[in-house]
Amino acid sequence: MTLSIWLTLLAAATLISLSPGAGAVTAMSYGLSQGVRRAQPAILGLISGYGTQIVVVGVGLGSLVAASVTLFTVIKWIGVGYLVWLGIQKWREKGDFQLGEAKPVHWRRAYLQSLLINITNPKGLVFLVALIPQFLDPHAPQAPQLLIIGTTLVAVDWCVMTGYSLLASRLRAWMRDARARRAQNRVTGSALIGAGLVLSGAQHA
Repeated sequence: MTLSIWLTLLAAATLISLSPGAGAVTAMSYGLSQGVRRAQPAILGLISGYGTQIVVVGVGLGSLVAASVTLFTVIKWIGVGYLVWLGIQKWREKGDFQLGEAKPVHWRRAYLQSLLINITNPKGLVFLVALIPQFLDPHAPQAPQLLIIGTTLVAVDWCVMTGYSLLASRLRAWMRDARARRAQNRVTGSALIGAGLVLSGAQHA
């Protein structure tokens, strides 16, 4: 892969990661409620889900989702249901504690929730199926190229999601009373539900 092609990939990866969606909402939610350090398990879950999709596309299974309307629809509605459920849970959370005294979310729960958010997004899979071949040289070995592409996409996404959580964590000082805490939960819950509704409108290409 030439430097110019890699720089184009880097730009595309950055734009993909910066685009608003359930992943960005999740990173900001954990950054706001837990702080940037405690948000890392959630970000790792997002990255693992994204990386899994890249591997699936790399081995050719992503084409099955892109070609099958039924499979696309099933995965899509699982993702929609999960996002809406998470949003409702956020709406139901109480805000009767100070952020400084908030219990940290267990890393396993944060990781698995975030992992499922990215894995159950068939739109991301289909997008990667269309994106990755654009940067592959058919006359060169595929494995090294896929490794470079996958590493670039994952590294950029980790940086962007960490940035989102860091940005949100700066607002924690504003959210120290119960009313502000409830407002944050409802905004986050609404954003997750909104992301689910957006995903529900995704059409099979």
